[in-house]
Amino acid sequence: MKIKELSNLTNEDLVAKEKQLKKDLFDMESHRQMGRVEKPASFRNLRRDIARILTILTERSTQGKKS
Repeated sequence: MKIKELSNLTNEDLVAKEKQLKKDLFDMESHRQMGRVEKPASFRNLRRDIARILTILTERSTQGKKS
């Protein structure tokens, strides 16, 4: 997911998206332990998407404090 797509979402949507991505990552980790991973690169993509969301939320919260 691109940063421009994420920045257009509201804070509530971003938090919901983060929770969903973390759930997906958890499910994929359990599949990895069972040895049924189809796309190992998707782990990295999920972690990066979560980091992007957290970065946007942090930037928004710091901008609100500065104003």
